[in-house]
Amino acid sequence: MGFDKDSDYLESSFLPGQGPPKPPASPAPPSPPPPAPPSYQPFERPRKRSSGWRVFWGILFALSVLANVGLFIMLAGLIAVVVMGQTGRLYNETVVREGPRNTKIVLVNIEGMIHSQQAESVYQQLTSAGEDPSVRALIVRVNSPGGTISGSDRIYAEINRYRRITGQPVVAFMEGVAASGGYYASVACDKIVAEPTAITGSIGVVMSYFVFQELLENKLGIQPVFLTEGEKKDWPSSFRTPRQEELDYIQERLLTPAYERFVAIVQEGRSGTLSATEVRRLADGSIYGAPQALEEHLIDGIGYLDDAIEMARSLAGLKAAQVVEYRRPFSLTDVLNARSANALKLSRTTLYELSTPEVLYMWSAY
Repeated sequence: MGFDKDSDYLESSFLPGQGPPKPPASPAPPSPPPPAPPSYQPFERPRKRSSGWRVFWGILFALSVLANVGLFIMLAGLIAVVVMGQTGRLYNETVVREGPRNTKIVLVNIEGMIHSQQAESVYQQLTSAGEDPSVRALIVRVNSPGGTISGSDRIYAEINRYRRITGQPVVAFMEGVAASGGYYASVACDKIVAEPTAITGSIGVVMSYFVFQELLENKLGIQPVFLTEGEKKDWPSSFRTPRQEELDYIQERLLTPAYERFVAIVQEGRSGTLSATEVRRLADGSIYGAPQALEEHLIDGIGYLDDAIEMARSLAGLKAAQVVEYRRPFSLTDVLNARSANALKLSRTTLYELSTPEVLYMWSAY
């Protein structure tokens, strides 16, 4: 029987009752390596739609919006036409001061530069007032530096015609500026009231035009050519410097007759307060503030709109009256005209207007 010295020694080296020591624990097995991260396929973004389709749908949407706007404007214009057709009037009444509806004072506006369209508007308002049996007096509110000779003269004639046919009093009320053609129209009224800060006067005529000769010939190298039959056919011309003979001719044929008519109109309209000599003295183109104009008898009073209303009511012998103002109703034509007016159109007519001198009843400082 073999003997294992190491085994016997180990067994004898422990106390009785104790067994042999346990063998040392074996080391823990190594932990498995962490799992590898899952592999993903690269993300593919969805392809965008073709830009051509986006443009197509954008255009289609814009056309749809424009069509809806156009239909709305047409519908509004149709409603305005129907309403105007029902009333039979070109203007709607807006109450400015309350009062009995069977007794009215109408407020007619002259605003901005006077021209043929302004004169036509005044004519239509005066016609509407003349057809209304409840109208007993008129106030012409003027805020204008003047304008064309024909427009100013037509407004003057229409106011005189209204006074003659209806026998009603007409009061001019000056706001801001009522000079030259604005004053020309005002003297057709029975009385004139001006705001304390109003500017009036400027009795005279003005004409101006451009001379493009140096610009065309020296700067652009353009030589304009005019063929005429008649020595004075192209007097004056914007394409050459005028001779003194031409200026004297224009003065005699255009400015002097227009000036003399202005003086005669003021003499007629202010015959009760100004003599012919005084009118001639004032007709040098000077402007006047309201206090100076009152001192020179160019106006009859200084005040505000309520003062003009009181004067009109007193002249008409009314205890009370409703003051109304005429306003044109909305129409599709106005919208189209406004759009066309904003467009810059360089046409033969525009060139003619720029190059043709025009005699004006207008305060040139405006």
